[in-house]
Amino acid sequence: MKRDDDHAPTARTPVGRAAAGNPTVMTQPAMGQPAMGQPAMGQPHAHESARAQVVGSAYYIDDLPEVKGTLYAAPILSTVAHGRLEGVDTQAALQLAGVHGVVLAQDIPGDPVLAAFAHDEPVFAQATVQHIGQVIGLVVAESVMQARRAARQVKLSITPLPAILTVQDALAAESYVLPPVHVRRGDAAQALAQAPHRLQGRLEVGGQEHFYLEGQIAYALPQEQGQWLIHSSTQHPGEVQHWVAHALGIDSHAVRVECRRMGGGFGGKETQAGHLAVWAALAAHKFGRPVKLRLDRDDDFMVTGKRHPFAYEWDVGFDDAGRITGLKLMMAANCGFSADLSGPVADRAVFHCDNAYFLEHVEIASYRCKTHTQSHTAFRGFGGPQGVIAIETILGDIARALGRDALDVRMANLYGLHERNVTHYQMTVEDNILHDLLPQLEQSALYRQRQEAVLAWNAANPVLKRGLGLTPVKFGISFTATLFNQAGALVHVYTDGSVQVNHGGTEMGQGLHTKVAQIVADELGVPLSRVLVTASDTAKVPNASATAASSGTDLNGRAAQFAARHVRDNLAAFVCGLDGCGAGAIRFAGGQVISPKRTRRWEDVVKEAYANRIQLWSDGFYRTPKIHYDKTTLTGRPFYYFAYGAACTEVAIDTHTGESRVLAVDILHDVGHSINPAIDLGQIEGGFVQGMGWLTTEQLVWNDEGRLATHAPSTYKIPATGDVPEHLRVQLWHQPNREDNVGGSKAVGEPPFMLAISVYEALRNAIAAARGDGGADARAPVQLSAPATAENVLRAIGRLE
Repeated sequence: MKRDDDHAPTARTPVGRAAAGNPTVMTQPAMGQPAMGQPAMGQPHAHESARAQVVGSAYYIDDLPEVKGTLYAAPILSTVAHGRLEGVDTQAALQLAGVHGVVLAQDIPGDPVLAAFAHDEPVFAQATVQHIGQVIGLVVAESVMQARRAARQVKLSITPLPAILTVQDALAAESYVLPPVHVRRGDAAQALAQAPHRLQGRLEVGGQEHFYLEGQIAYALPQEQGQWLIHSSTQHPGEVQHWVAHALGIDSHAVRVECRRMGGGFGGKETQAGHLAVWAALAAHKFGRPVKLRLDRDDDFMVTGKRHPFAYEWDVGFDDAGRITGLKLMMAANCGFSADLSGPVADRAVFHCDNAYFLEHVEIASYRCKTHTQSHTAFRGFGGPQGVIAIETILGDIARALGRDALDVRMANLYGLHERNVTHYQMTVEDNILHDLLPQLEQSALYRQRQEAVLAWNAANPVLKRGLGLTPVKFGISFTATLFNQAGALVHVYTDGSVQVNHGGTEMGQGLHTKVAQIVADELGVPLSRVLVTASDTAKVPNASATAASSGTDLNGRAAQFAARHVRDNLAAFVCGLDGCGAGAIRFAGGQVISPKRTRRWEDVVKEAYANRIQLWSDGFYRTPKIHYDKTTLTGRPFYYFAYGAACTEVAIDTHTGESRVLAVDILHDVGHSINPAIDLGQIEGGFVQGMGWLTTEQLVWNDEGRLATHAPSTYKIPATGDVPEHLRVQLWHQPNREDNVGGSKAVGEPPFMLAISVYEALRNAIAAARGDGGADARAPVQLSAPATAENVLRAIGRLE
């Protein structure tokens, strides 16, 4: 398809800097260098590692200086999807230069099963193999390449067994990693029987590779007296600590895990980074030397899990306005060969299959299917996108069946402000802003005018068809497992006035450390440059939850704020004693400590307080309030609050080739009072583009043998700069969080991902227009499997069987 004026957004003039060719318009607030003396929060400060990353001086694990004697490991991978492991012949590998030996299941001193909650995944394959790419053991050598070459010389004797490779086969065989879950409200069967209109539908949505820039890696270093230091690229150092100790058969206090930063995680390093740490530690234990294990990109694809592919079936009843009166929905998740995080992922899909809409009579069945593929895992949105896309697809088909505008149908189904405001899992939606947010985006994006222009375009152009879609998102913020909603932090103030912060979260490029530093700087009233956030470390903050569920800043930022507040209160009491005033009269701002009698430099107060033996460090702890959740019934209040947003997307498809292009995107997103607008805007843009990739180009293909055929950048297509539309306009909603969250902010990591469902709906609208030209009923449901590759678009139009 050409990139010319024919593909410009219809019925509009590009806004702001987009008119000059800038791909992004950030209209609120303006970016610029914060003025001296301003509070740090609310300002677009640069990411704390940005300069170091640009010049190449930001260290990742593979950049760390290696200890003398370090060895390197490479995995031995199964070549069969399901089979009995009869033998492992390592003779040829051991004869190669530089090879020190192999590590197999019999070399595990502790539990041979990983310490995952389901306890269903072996450290190394033993009697059976469960997927192509399952790790059977390691080869350890003097260099990376020696280890990798030797691993490929290991000969495996495997007797194949029948393999289950699809969700449909798993459902037929009742093959599950966890029992099915059913959630009901009202009487869906009766509501369907009495509905004025009724539709049935099916959908398949593929998985997604995390494609972090830094692949999975761990570096295990034996220490004195049976202790261990593990450098792990992980979102959950505490879990890595637990897993390594469990596999080595030692206490957790003997294992220290450190992570300064990751080159991306997206959920792929929440649990599965633990595998590499365990494998590296076992090799280091056997050979008594440090061992580094870094997967190459192909092995990373083959070994690690993806976003869960889902299959759906539904039966929906609705009235003349498109309001849903009854719904039966079946969701089946392809979990792979073990549970991993599939239970909570599938649960969140159940929680989010309402998205922004009230479902009075609903029956949901959730199946957690076991297949002989990689064990799928957390991915940005954590099942939320798989739930949201189902209801948005249903509403799109309802609008099409009635010949109504899809936005009107969506508005008719929104949760109410004072009624129709209780979810199917019995949580009251108290903070709904979509009744205001959606009309504002409708106007700013010129939605109605553009719909008319799209209709005119499609009437005049037989080959290139356009579509417009506007979809909302309502995303619950908190871990659905209540126990993870806690965090700790340490704040140290040194005698020169500099401040060091350590907290339980991890930095994966999302700007968590930057936001935490801003929070602490404002709490102490010091310039941001005086605050340093150090590497995540289990020896400093124990038992920390994973950095996930979009809760990194909410949890760790608040814990760090409380720690800083303790130090500030100590200093305020000290100054109060000097000046004879109440502690509440002391202010900390602009690098000064201000009492009613005099103003002092922050540094002078710190030095004097130290001389008077005042504590200049403290810990902070935070646990999310108000939440409760019964995991047996999937009812309660699992979320502290909701984050909202909406996107309006225009697309074009070529009806001859199936190729598609995103032409323009307008986003209005709710981040509360932004702690850092630059970082939040980056998260919104990045989340949207990553979601666009999931739904358009990122196709995972397993062949009939169960081998992942798309295991490299040459066969797996993530969005590139050329896929980002010239018009990408992001605006921030203006209201603070109604709940008492840090700085009045809201989480921003995951919710924007689901804004990309507007791309999928716009594509389906373009396909409906293309089918109408061919004489087919334009009101029939559009069955478009995701991702919407050219092949799937042509199949949806009806040009492929």
